[in-house]
Amino acid sequence: MKTPIHEYFARTPDLAALCTQNGWPDNDSLRIDILEETPDRVHCAVSFDEILVEGAGCVAGRVRCWARFRVERDARGRVIAAIREM
Repeated sequence: MKTPIHEYFARTPDLAALCTQNGWPDNDSLRIDILEETPDRVHCAVSFDEILVEGAGCVAGRVRCWARFRVERDARGRVIAAIREM
């Protein structure tokens, strides 16, 4: 079962900003590691493969991308904000 945090990162454009080769995030490779958790906040490491495509539309390769985020949640555990930590 996917968590609300996983579902958030699978849909947010925040991950595309981490892509460095003009590719896009592969949601099948999305991994979220919880580093610290409180009732209203989660610090996590998010990683995924960036899919690289050739001009003909064929997959040319993959690049591993990652970042740390502070995820803020409401009382029901839904994500209300995800702030990238530097």
